[in-house]
Amino acid sequence: MATPQSPKVPDHFEKIDFSELAGWENDEQHTALVAFGRFCGKTTAFGSSGLPGYDPANLNALCAVIAGPYITTPAGAQRFFETRFTAYRITEPGFVTGYFEPEVTASRIRTDRFSVPLHRKPDGLEAITPENRPVEWLPELSHGRRTDKGFSQMPDRAGIMSGALDTENLELVWLADPIDAYFIHVQGSARLRLTDGSVMRVGYAGKSGHPYTGIGKLLVERGEGAPEDFTMQGLRSWLSENPQKRDALFGENRSYIFFREVLEAGPEDGPVGAAGLPLIAGRSLAIDPAHLPYGAFVFVEAGFQDPDREGRTFARLMIADDTGSAIRGRARGDIFVGAGDRAGELAGDIRHRASFTVLVPKPMRTGTDAATD
Repeated sequence: MATPQSPKVPDHFEKIDFSELAGWENDEQHTALVAFGRFCGKTTAFGSSGLPGYDPANLNALCAVIAGPYITTPAGAQRFFETRFTAYRITEPGFVTGYFEPEVTASRIRTDRFSVPLHRKPDGLEAITPENRPVEWLPELSHGRRTDKGFSQMPDRAGIMSGALDTENLELVWLADPIDAYFIHVQGSARLRLTDGSVMRVGYAGKSGHPYTGIGKLLVERGEGAPEDFTMQGLRSWLSENPQKRDALFGENRSYIFFREVLEAGPEDGPVGAAGLPLIAGRSLAIDPAHLPYGAFVFVEAGFQDPDREGRTFARLMIADDTGSAIRGRARGDIFVGAGDRAGELAGDIRHRASFTVLVPKPMRTGTDAATD
């Protein structure tokens, strides 16, 4: 039998030994395998970026292998990765931020207190592809609205804030605080405690198609402070202290997110990510799917303290299962840290350089020998 050829990997991947991964020995890789198990039986969730080893057939074989009991311990899982995968460090400098699922109070109906809407996706909103893009449209426009006369551009954030969609009855739910609403747009999901006593989870359903602009970066450029002043909490403070400037600043981020009520995830689950699966705090990583496929194992080393491991910097094997408007590039990641105020504080403090190492699976075999060799 011919020996399987080593997969060809991109030029910006550099093969390294597992011993070179700082913190690898202290990670609990079996929990990353549990996180990966969400993909098993749902091969359409993987997506595609052309990365060797992450084709559906190989991943299905991987799913069959990880069902074995020997990888449910830290030692077994570590050996599994070291024998079944090859580590490739992305040679470009990396950068990570953190994100979370906000929890805020909301109302199903508009009241004097609850007057800031989250909108449903408008009818006809579609992603723009190379095949359907109108010739006169700028390349950064990612979505448009299909009409009888072809695609039309959606209003941007400033337009929608000024009432461009008010006649369409798209209001899904109402919030009290426009700052909460803006950060739910940035995070892409939220858990809402409604005034009628029920709980609603909302998630991403589409966007206006206009490019995302970070408003914290704009404030730095205008001399309002240094980058470290505009963590999530710092930015919230500035917005609260400058209500007369707030809405105009919001409007400069032209990207606007539409939401849907999420029913497929239980109250105990995390929000549903772009791969269609509930996110797992501390293991879910939002990536740019143009460069990495959903389901990829990515070991992330960054210079902030691991919130679950006192005295140790962050070094974890993560699963690529989400994306976001601001997540662009080969070595750009967003770490999901959980839900609620505490998670928000943690997420807001994460803005760090990072090293990304992708674990590329070798050709998998199923059967007894695959689980024991």
